[in-house]
Amino acid sequence: MAFGVKREELERWKAKAGRGEIAFMTHYWLEPRFVGIKTVTKVGCDDLEKLAAWCRANGLDPKHIHRRQPFPHYDLIGDKQVEILRREGLREQLERFKME
Repeated sequence: MAFGVKREELERWKAKAGRGEIAFMTHYWLEPRFVGIKTVTKVGCDDLEKLAAWCRANGLDPKHIHRRQPFPHYDLIGDKQVEILRREGLREQLERFKME
């Protein structure tokens, strides 16, 4: 279950991902399989090759890309999520979702 994201944020993410850019969107998330995890960052891009290359460059396995159309994405959670948000300079998402 996802919550904590505004429609305009979702629309910006969709537009950026739809243009073939790497797009980041963090939201609160509850999933019983991942105890203690409260957020997820969706890294989307409709260019699957570009998204797969981004995954490899960040030490992530592209086989975990959700190949949903029209918005393929990779779900970042846990320590790797925080590491990548820091590296990408997405401080607002880290602070807003209290990951630091």
